[in-house]
Amino acid sequence: MKLIYYPGCTLKNQARNFDVSTISSMAKLDVEVEELARWNCCGTVHALGSDNIMNRVAPVTNLIRVKEAQASEFMTTCAMCYNTLKRANIDVKKRPDALATINEFLYQEETKYQGDVDVLHLLEFLRDRIGFDKLAEKVKKPLAGLRVACYYGCLLARPKEVAFDDVENPTIMEDLITALGATPVQFPLKTECCGAYHTVDKPEIIAERTDKIMGSAHEEQADLVVVSCPLCAFNLDFRQDDARRLNPDFYHLPVLYFTQLMALAFGCDDTALRFDLHHIDPRPTLAGRGLA
Repeated sequence: MKLIYYPGCTLKNQARNFDVSTISSMAKLDVEVEELARWNCCGTVHALGSDNIMNRVAPVTNLIRVKEAQASEFMTTCAMCYNTLKRANIDVKKRPDALATINEFLYQEETKYQGDVDVLHLLEFLRDRIGFDKLAEKVKKPLAGLRVACYYGCLLARPKEVAFDDVENPTIMEDLITALGATPVQFPLKTECCGAYHTVDKPEIIAERTDKIMGSAHEEQADLVVVSCPLCAFNLDFRQDDARRLNPDFYHLPVLYFTQLMALAFGCDDTALRFDLHHIDPRPTLAGRGLA
């Protein structure tokens, strides 16, 4: 099976651990991941104004690249990229006038977009195309004893048009974690906002959010938190020292991408894990569970 893959900018820079663990774990599932040729930044944020057609250009350009690859769908792992691409795709499918304007603006592109490409998130692909039962059969190192808090953040569940799970109480990551042999914990703040881009100009807000979210995971006796967004990963991992200064009782917890746990359970080598890129090193926690 071959799957067109849109990595996005951050996975080729600070979130290389997300990228390599995705490719390596999918290979264990007999899925050939083919990186989309000539992809560009998704635009990062979906513009809310319906008249802001320019902000749809970057996502549509990527949809054109998928068509050039002779594909009708593609997959991404970054929650922010997924949300931006999916919402832009929904928007231009509903608004032929906006799509015509974008195609006219992209007059140098030989291929015109007609609303005929589907945007998938990897979690959605794993559930609906692979199946978690089949995925469980590929596990070589069950993550037994590992207690995991699944953090969705904003962009996998909002707005409801892009969600592929229950928007109030998504469980798709918990189902994946269970298939890997670990134990998902009840996590009441799993769809709370991490503070997003306030990490640039208002780090004190991020420290408060990190303290609250990670504190909730610790209260549920989680060993670590898994995410699907590089910005969430940065805020919840690299801002833990700020949270500790805010709250001396703050307890450090590792933050991993869900694909890293997949790669670990599938028996991928250390180059697919890149734990060296984390601020809070997950290896001591994993070793405590006999997993590293």
